[in-house]
Amino acid sequence: MNLKNTMFVLVVVVFLLQMVVLKQDAKTTSNDLNITQKPVVALSTFALYDIAKNIAKDKLVTYMILPIGTDIHSFEPNPKDIVKLNLSSLVIYSGASLEPWIANLNFKNKNIDMSKHVELIQIKEHTHHKHDAKSCSHKGVDPHYWLSITNMIKATKVMTDAFIDLDKVNKDFYLQNQKSYIASLKKLDELYKNTLLECKNKEILTNHNAFSYLADSYGFEIHSLSAVSPDAEVDAKSMISLIKRIKEHHTSTIFYESFVSSKAMESVAHEANIKVDVLQPLANITSKELEENLSYVDMMKQNLVKLKNVMDCR
Repeated sequence: MNLKNTMFVLVVVVFLLQMVVLKQDAKTTSNDLNITQKPVVALSTFALYDIAKNIAKDKLVTYMILPIGTDIHSFEPNPKDIVKLNLSSLVIYSGASLEPWIANLNFKNKNIDMSKHVELIQIKEHTHHKHDAKSCSHKGVDPHYWLSITNMIKATKVMTDAFIDLDKVNKDFYLQNQKSYIASLKKLDELYKNTLLECKNKEILTNHNAFSYLADSYGFEIHSLSAVSPDAEVDAKSMISLIKRIKEHHTSTIFYESFVSSKAMESVAHEANIKVDVLQPLANITSKELEENLSYVDMMKQNLVKLKNVMDCR
């Protein structure tokens, strides 16, 4: 057998071994989920998962589709993920074109596109950055709606109703937890309003605009290198324009968000001689945040401290 034929055989063998492993993984997943007598609920983002675990607690099996530490924009489910989704009693996904892979799935059970139950805003373009339409799959709508606390409350109510449909026996349990969770969200909203009420600087600078819902809710502006898509093209003109704005407004810190490269913003910060920090957009969490058992409310409070400092609020 010549080298070419040998390589071909090796490739075939590796492929067959991979298929065996994938089938075994799928079988294991199926067995794991079938053991539980509780309905299984899959949720695509951390913000939605945070609602679910606070409302359902131990009455339902809830899990986040997105692996910890993964950027939602680049995630693609593997065969094991798809088997798990098909075995779930309910799939709740963010929608607004945030998960393009959803379009290729044929759900066997109930599913909810949460973007249809909240208030969405259009992507706002700024003259100082170039938006690459080819790299952006959001079709003119900002998909980061969970950064509006009002939308989180709407999503909580929708999810509670869905859980009651799945498990009517525990209706009162879910409603009581909904009441407590919404109370914590309203308290968070008041904290934001009071903290950002009087600020000397009413803008923040970011690598891409994932925080429009926060800005719209609390009356500040966002200027970014790119639009809502983190993969949008960043050109030299955009960077020069942002550096100019930093110097004009005496900005102390610029932001990039978790799971997105900090390279562009670090270059800007270096040129402008200022600090660069992270804002958490809450589509997913890091391994460290998981270890610290941080919630949506916890991380929104951490974001608020950073916003307060940058905007010089009383």
